[in-house]
Amino acid sequence: MAESKTPKWRQLADELAVEIRNGDRLPGSQLPQIRELVETTGWAYDTVRNAYRALEDEGLIVSRKGQGTYVADILGKIHRDATSRYSKVARESAGSRGAFDTEIRNLGMTPNSVSKVYRAQPPEKVAEILDVSRRGKSTAVRERTMFADQTVVQIATSYFPGDVAFGTALEQEDTGPGGSISRLAEAGFVQASMTEQLEVRPPEKAEAAILGIPTDRPVVEITHIGRTAEGRAVEVCIHVVPANLWSFSFTWAVDQPK
Repeated sequence: MAESKTPKWRQLADELAVEIRNGDRLPGSQLPQIRELVETTGWAYDTVRNAYRALEDEGLIVSRKGQGTYVADILGKIHRDATSRYSKVARESAGSRGAFDTEIRNLGMTPNSVSKVYRAQPPEKVAEILDVSRRGKSTAVRERTMFADQTVVQIATSYFPGDVAFGTALEQEDTGPGGSISRLAEAGFVQASMTEQLEVRPPEKAEAAILGIPTDRPVVEITHIGRTAEGRAVEVCIHVVPANLWSFSFTWAVDQPK
């Protein structure tokens, strides 16, 4: 019989993936250490390590520094559809506090966030986009650590111009159904157009600690810019998410031939 052309690490990753998806290894359960699998299966150390890395990239397992490797609480990836997530229906569905809440509820999980709201001097690139002073506390800032059940899956920091946000619901920890985009709309600042820029990069040490990932695990930084119909930028939000937990899609219309 011809030897399989599939690399051994991929064969092992596929075997473990089947066990996880079949429920033989439950979410949150600990996997054997690499050396344990080497001893019990005879697989080479690099084979097991590469299999674990592949499964982590696929969102099926997570490594916790100093604790070991576990089956992910979220199997697969959270899908972020930038085409539809900002619609009023998606933002406010079943009392959701924004698009993130709806995405997590659609997975059958409970969304939650820990918020810190304050006024601050914005980073240079944010000040330029919002056209606010780089000096002094010219923006309202909302820092959020965002959870799916007990798993941190996103860090999001939003900046709003002071003349738009100061003294409004945007400075409350709970911005209500639909989140900040709905509150901006009610105040007359409808985000009529949005731009999102994606960058894959290594996490900063503080980000890795919050997200519970190793510093060599890439994150995706999404810079969301919301503008009114007049072209004024009224929000810049920096989202930082683990690359192994999220997938992204974008759909847009193109000119059709006449």
